[in-house]
Order: sequence, then structure tokens, then C-alpha cells
Amino acid sequence: MIVLGISGTPRPNGNSDHLLTYAIRPFLENGWETITLKLSVLNVRPCDGCEICLKTGDCVLDDDMSQFYEAFSSCQALLISTPVYYRNISSRLQAVFERHYACKQEQPLRGKPGGAIAVGRSTGGGGQAIAISIIHNWFLSCGAICVPGELNGLTAAADKSGDILRQENRLNQARTLGVNVMTTAEKLFKKD
Repeated sequence: MIVLGISGTPRPNGNSDHLLTYAIRPFLENGWETITLKLSVLNVRPCDGCEICLKTGDCVLDDDMSQFYEAFSSCQALLISTPVYYRNISSRLQAVFERHYACKQEQPLRGKPGGAIAVGRSTGGGGQAIAISIIHNWFLSCGAICVPGELNGLTAAADKSGDILRQENRLNQARTLGVNVMTTAEKLFKKD
């Protein structure tokens, strides 16, 4: 089985990257194949709203979004992480969400479990809960299943790259989220 990890940070090795890595570890330990798509190295342009995809089934924009379309179809579970910018998900992740529109007819994520991770600079007013809600709303609009970690998605506060690696509780919570998503997927896609 395959888990898709999407890292929405534009910064390589950002805190949301690290938490995604910890959330994916239980899958690796249980023999899953992993696809990790990092928006720090991929180019996905925003949707133009041309709606040609509704007629042709394909997006006219030629960029790295094709990797996402393939992964949406092949995965059985997904994990998405994002930094929080102005109480929102990253604009790079928003572009992926918008461009999913091109494959909405085929619904490649329908019935697949997903987990959400959001990292902001501060606690309380950092916007992490809003970012988790945005990811969960996208899951629901795709027909995916929102899977909680210890509570809802995983939220964390960290500033400089690597700060999260000193927060053992958050690393454990990332693992818990991964285990919960994996367990749900295994129940849904169990081969008899």
C-alpha cells in the first residue's frame, strides 16, 4: 500500500517537513511504500479557472502538478503538512488544492483517510487550528476521510527551522497521527 505525504512548506527542512517525516515513519516501519511531494522543490502554479479540465479531464497547465495527480490515484492514505502564514495554509499548498479541481470528476481521493499537520510561530493565535480546518475541509470536498491524531489534526508552534525537533511531545503526536491514518487505511483496504 502507498501513503502520500505532501509538505506545503516553501522552506526545505522546515518544521512542517520534520513533522511529516515523523508521521510517515509508522508507514515505513510497516512496509508501506511512500511518496513524499515537497512544495519546496516542486513548482505548482495556481489554477487559472479556465475550466478546460471539465471538458478534457486534463489540466492545461504544464508543471509538477502531474506528480500529484498520479499520487492521488495510487495512494491509499495521505498526510498533509503546512506552515501557517497569515492564519492560513501556504500559498503553494493552496495551489495544489485548487488544481485538484481538474480531477474532481474521477474523485481519486474518495474514501481514503488523511491526516493534517499545521505549524505556526506562536500558540493560541497562530492560526494552526484554522489551517487544520482548511485541510480537513479540502479532504471532505475530495471525499477523503479526516483522521484525528491525539486531538483533531496535529498543531505545533515553532519558529526557526529545526525548532520542532526539540519538542518530543509534538514528534510523538506526529507519530500518533501517522499510526491513526495507517490503521484506518488498513481497515478500509484490507485484503482478504
